[in-house]
Amino acid sequence: MKYIVNNSNDPAYNIALESYAFRELVGEDELFLLWINEPAIIIGKHQNAIAEINKEYTDSHGIHVVRRLSGGGAVYHDLNNLNYTIISNKADEGAFDFKTFSKPVIDTLATLGVKADFTGRNDLEIDGKKICGNAQAYYKGRMMHHGCLLFDVDMSVLADALKVSKDKIESKGVKSVRARVTNINNELPQKMTVLEFKDAILNQMKKEYPDMEEYVLSEDELKHIQDIRDSQFGTWDWTYGETPDYTIERNVRYPAGKITSFAKVEKSVIESIKIYGDFFGIGDVSDIETLLVGTRYEYKDVLAKLQTVDINHYFSRITAEEVAKAIVA
Repeated sequence: MKYIVNNSNDPAYNIALESYAFRELVGEDELFLLWINEPAIIIGKHQNAIAEINKEYTDSHGIHVVRRLSGGGAVYHDLNNLNYTIISNKADEGAFDFKTFSKPVIDTLATLGVKADFTGRNDLEIDGKKICGNAQAYYKGRMMHHGCLLFDVDMSVLADALKVSKDKIESKGVKSVRARVTNINNELPQKMTVLEFKDAILNQMKKEYPDMEEYVLSEDELKHIQDIRDSQFGTWDWTYGETPDYTIERNVRYPAGKITSFAKVEKSVIESIKIYGDFFGIGDVSDIETLLVGTRYEYKDVLAKLQTVDINHYFSRITAEEVAKAIVA
């Protein structure tokens, strides 16, 4: 395993660096990155950005909005939040094994006197309060796992910047977003800075991977990453895209994630469809959207089309029947 030192706080650049390491440094079997962002909302690959954020608030407070490559939900980052990424060519050995990839964080916290537990579909918690969300992406047999650690984040901004859907709050059985999360620094017996915590995690990784060494990016590589940032991750088209033209909207939440569909239906036939959500999956959901164009807007017809593909490739732990119900009643 190799690690990359990244001192940038530009969210679009950091996502671009992650993308470069993931998609282009394929000769490196395993890579580890730590990074810190300026205030930003990082949305999941399949999410509708406008529906997930309080855009008036993010615009007025200069909060970046960037779309990442992995599924899952939106998260708020600031300079007191730490992000980590593990990239591996061993995708088939640990597919969607969030718990295994969270081990270095759990082990680091243990050395600092805090017991953390892996719960739910992708969360790390201390005493029932969330401190980290995890997400994964797959590309040509390669896996990227990343986590967002709440170290000493401004919770008031987190609550104001994110529009957390009412059904997600209710499904957790609590009354507010703030009640579900805590900062790691609040739980530590001895307080520290986020940079000290960053060093603690890197040192723990070096203990668990004694052969780990630094991968130093060349000037050409740094320029290429900047180009990726400017042409993709820093653009409006990537983050927001076009607002879908639709006649029917449906929202359904399952234990494995929420699915929102916008379908344009003419004469009972799907002319176009967009699917959003905080679900996880390996495949690109645009494949499913293309598959359904021209299908009759009937449950049995939509289900029949979905059953022609491996639906779990696109919607992890969600059945074809459940996806069909999220599209048509």
